[in-house]
Amino acid sequence: MDTCKKMTIEVMYKADSCLPCFYMDEAVKEIFPFYSDVIVYHRVDIKTPAGKKRFLDLSVCLFGEEGVYKHKRIAPIPSLFINGELFFDAIPPRHELEAAISEGLTIKNAC
Repeated sequence: MDTCKKMTIEVMYKADSCLPCFYMDEAVKEIFPFYSDVIVYHRVDIKTPAGKKRFLDLSVCLFGEEGVYKHKRIAPIPSLFINGELFFDAIPPRHELEAAISEGLTIKNAC
């Protein structure tokens, strides 16, 4: 499958010392080998310039520019986005993550 047609999963990640971040990342890594032909996985490290920018972009998608810059609303950490849409703000059980991937693939293939 072409990379541009793959579904993108992103985990907002603060640090290895953030256990919820670590375990959300691990949850995706655990299932990734079974879906590597249909998904692209990115861990968004919010401590890097590129990660910080992506984190702010996704936060603006959720809350709008006024929500982020005036009211200080940001995406939860950790959180898991599929194709730029917030799917989980807590570590998902494997079956829920796989169901979300299946749902995303169904929607993507319908277009």
